[in-house]
Amino acid sequence: MTTGTDRGDETDSSSRSALEQSRSRREDLELFSARIPFKLKLVLVWAVILGALVGLFALADFDTVWMREHASFIARGIRWTLTIAFLSIVLACVLALLGALGRLSHNAIAVGVTGFYTSFFRGTPLLVQLFLIYLALPQIGLALGDPWFSWLTLDVITAGVLALGLNYGAYMTEIFRAGIQAVGHGQSEAAEALGMTYAQKMRRVVIPQAIRVIIPPTGNEFIAMLKDTALVGLLGASIDQMEIFRRAQLVGKADFRNLEALIVAALMYWGLTTVFQYFQLRLERRLSKGYVRGTAGVAVAGQQRQASARP
Repeated sequence: MTTGTDRGDETDSSSRSALEQSRSRREDLELFSARIPFKLKLVLVWAVILGALVGLFALADFDTVWMREHASFIARGIRWTLTIAFLSIVLACVLALLGALGRLSHNAIAVGVTGFYTSFFRGTPLLVQLFLIYLALPQIGLALGDPWFSWLTLDVITAGVLALGLNYGAYMTEIFRAGIQAVGHGQSEAAEALGMTYAQKMRRVVIPQAIRVIIPPTGNEFIAMLKDTALVGLLGASIDQMEIFRRAQLVGKADFRNLEALIVAALMYWGLTTVFQYFQLRLERRLSKGYVRGTAGVAVAGQQRQASARP
């Protein structure tokens, strides 16, 4: 006759065997996964995601003929998207460098001006700043009279570049400040010991070393700015100066194909950001030469091998 204790022992043994089997299957799966190269796993993941997106695209029954016919019209906005982004990032870098130097200075006026600049442009939405620059500046110029009215009345592209540059310059000020502070104090002291002025020290010693720290986040800011150029189209531009999003919006409304037009625009933005991400990665690798961990250990090991090989 089977007692309760025997049944309990059988239950414990069966549960232990089930746990061992599941652990064994999990270990086998981990071993199988370890044999697959990491890059191949990435390719498989991307293939599955793209396959799912293509399936959903096919189920949605989009007008692909219309998308192919109007893709060239939307693509003509790439020129203005890149123009706005490049001009804006140049302005943002100049403002960020000046803002970082002001924040690091011991001058109360410089600290106050840069503090107000970063506080205002980081504390207000970019879209509001676009309309303020495009609509409010002419009103101020009208109150001041000529020649201020003509100076402060900006076209859409100029207003967009100015707004994007001011906005991103405020955020990038902290990036530049962190990059400058990442340079060791010994570098500055050595430059001062050589008799360099402050400008010479920053230009020849500090900033060249800070660029290695500044480049990666600046590249990310440029990619974000590339997408934010779509906001410039909300100001209303002439058809020969329309960027990608504005062209897609215009042609989509005209033919009642809004979703198809936005998908084409999204693919173009995605392609542009992918290209710039690739070049950003190449630039980061080039700048990081000599700073990668393990380089010193490899060099020492090589020197030891050369020394041991000598007679």
